Amino acid sequence: MRKRKVLIPTIMMAVIAVVLLYIGHRNGRGQEVEGLKLAFSMIVNVLPLLALVFIVAGMAQTMMPHEKVVALVGNESGLRGILIGAVAGGLTPGGPFVTMPLVAGFLGAGASVGTMVSFMTAWSLWAVQRLPMEMGILGWKFTVARLASTFIFPPIAGLIAQSFFSDFK
Repeated sequence: MRKRKVLIPTIMMAVIAVVLLYIGHRNGRGQEVEGLKLAFSMIVNVLPLLALVFIVAGMAQTMMPHEKVVALVGNESGLRGILIGAVAGGLTPGGPFVTMPLVAGFLGAGASVGTMVSFMTAWSLWAVQRLPMEMGILGWKFTVARLASTFIFPPIAGLIAQSFFSDFK
């Protein structure tokens, strides 16, 4: 069943890639060759990270005791689980290649959709790993204003997701 989840996005990306390669080829300036070289370079740089993240996500899913995950961040954990998800998401470093496989692993291990929506929302809004750069470039007042303005959204997003999509899997 997991294969179906990626089939449509894979087909969509394939169509976009073929169209862009065709347009690059039609332009006649070798853009398709340069684009493929850059793509290969990105694959070489990112593939080791992806492989390791998928191993971590798979191992987390198989090694975490299902009962403990469900008790801590499952459907019955309520607001406590959603807050745990928010804090964990805000503290999780890395980009989407790291975070999304981890979320998939936690969902497979029994975490609720509300907890993981809270996790993803906090990861994108709070991003503790980016705070030093933000404070250095934009100043501490702006950083505090941004955090204060976004503080409540991850738990709210988690509660909404839990209310409307609790049967998600």
